[in-house]
Amino acid sequence: MSVSVRRATDADAEAMSAVLIASISRLCVADHRNDPALIAGWTRNKSPEGVRKMLAVADTALFVAEREGVVVAVGCTMGPDEIGLNYVHPAHRFAGASKALLAAMEQALREHGASAATLTSTATAHGFYRARGWQDAGPPRMDLSMPGYPMRKVL
Repeated sequence: MSVSVRRATDADAEAMSAVLIASISRLCVADHRNDPALIAGWTRNKSPEGVRKMLAVADTALFVAEREGVVVAVGCTMGPDEIGLNYVHPAHRFAGASKALLAAMEQALREHGASAATLTSTATAHGFYRARGWQDAGPPRMDLSMPGYPMRKVL
């Protein structure tokens, strides 16, 4: 089964919300340690309405990775040179969706003139990004009582 990546639309909001919440809740345990308050804080803006608000932000581009027409991963770029999200549904982890999504977002940033990009990784995704050429760009920063790892990649 191949993965295709495209820009997200308002019609994708429900599916995107479901992917984001499932990914955070079930795959990011190394970050939230199953703490209900941390999960609630992290997923608060990931409702369908929250996703629609993200879609409306002028300098943010949301993308979805699909397999057989089903949204399996969600990502976004922010501003001219930042990856803001890259989450995969637990049922599709290690099947190439996040990798395809990241490659498409990196290409979108290149097409908009970026020669390098930044992101802040979770502990869960840190190794994923390092394996794809991203490098640590400073010490971890605390956000929602969880460390975020600043990273950078020359595109």
